[in-house]
Amino acid sequence: MKTTNHHSAPKNIDPRGLPYRLRMLLYGVGVVFLGSCSLLPAKTFETRQSDTQTQKTIESNPVIVPPPIISSSGDPNFVVKVVQQVGPAVVRIDSSRTITSRVPDEFNDPFFRRFFGDSAPQPRQRVERGSGSGFIINSSGQIVTNSHVVDGADTVTVTLKDGRTFDGKVLGEDPVTDVATIKIDANNLPTLAVGNSDALQPGEAVIAIGNPLGLNNTVTAGIISATGRSSSDIGASDKRVDYIQTDAAINPGNSGGPLLNTRGQVIAMNTAIIRGAQGLGFAIPINTVQRIAQQLIATGKVDHPYLGVQMVTLTPENKERIKNIAGDRLNLTADEGVLLIEIVPRSPASVAGLRVGDVIKSINSQPVTKIEEVQKLVENSKIGTKLPIEVERNGQIVKVGVQPAALPARREG
Repeated sequence: MKTTNHHSAPKNIDPRGLPYRLRMLLYGVGVVFLGSCSLLPAKTFETRQSDTQTQKTIESNPVIVPPPIISSSGDPNFVVKVVQQVGPAVVRIDSSRTITSRVPDEFNDPFFRRFFGDSAPQPRQRVERGSGSGFIINSSGQIVTNSHVVDGADTVTVTLKDGRTFDGKVLGEDPVTDVATIKIDANNLPTLAVGNSDALQPGEAVIAIGNPLGLNNTVTAGIISATGRSSSDIGASDKRVDYIQTDAAINPGNSGGPLLNTRGQVIAMNTAIIRGAQGLGFAIPINTVQRIAQQLIATGKVDHPYLGVQMVTLTPENKERIKNIAGDRLNLTADEGVLLIEIVPRSPASVAGLRVGDVIKSINSQPVTKIEEVQKLVENSKIGTKLPIEVERNGQIVKVGVQPAALPARREG
């Protein structure tokens, strides 16, 4: 839903720079850079770290208790049992892609070629290589991993724990949820049992298996730190995932590997870290992974409903900042809701008549006060079916019917 395209400003908004300044406000209230824990290319999430340090309290008579990872399972050796049980179903994925540098158009002009001839710059190619992890979901060779592990790859190689290597075919990838599926030509492969990510609770013991920094079959353990972390919470506003947070060590190369519970069931797919932090890893819930993977296997793609708006949650602080930026060009009377700060030209939102400065109050008769709520309702809507939206505009409630379209495919570069 988030986009950086320019928009057509409504008549009651001065088009000279206001939407741009509102976008800058959006970036100033928490949107940060998206990355991955892949080595193709190597990126991570970056976020601002608070200057306020958490103060530690010291108990006068501390009680020594087992680490959470042991006390929650009741068995200090349960990690060993899980790894022996599921390890063979975790794979290493190596990928490579060829990057061709572009020659400036000026050098293709006949006038320039008269002077430069054969010495004019030529396109150059370089190969980017990376590695990640994945796990087998079907004994006939279907594997899931992160989309960013195989994005744009010319070749994909899958290595099993027993050392066997196969050429992998990418069946499909969905950058919106960061899920991809791969097929290898093999049968009778070990698979992972699947858990239920909707039933997870903070504090549960978990195990991560993958190939961080090229170190194959690495095992780490920890707990679930939180559930339902929105994409905007961790600086990934272009994703549509509610992440599971864990303190199990995750590093570049763990991307696409499984996060497991004490019974050896996969409950999430490891996908992201925050640069400069410790104990802050994020994983895609397995229920989401399964839903997306099934569509990728069946059709090779996933269509996500799209409105074509850029928005920000309206809070007292944001409202004050917006008023300082917009002045009397924006009649903002609402105290809560989701403020639209950009409308994509010719998008469903533009066609339906939504405007910059509108504040979304409800979608499909369900009240909304945060952008995450809007994203969820839009994601659960149907492409081509009108979605009733109520907005506050200049102090008046206006009802608009928006017909979601399929999210446009991402463009490289």
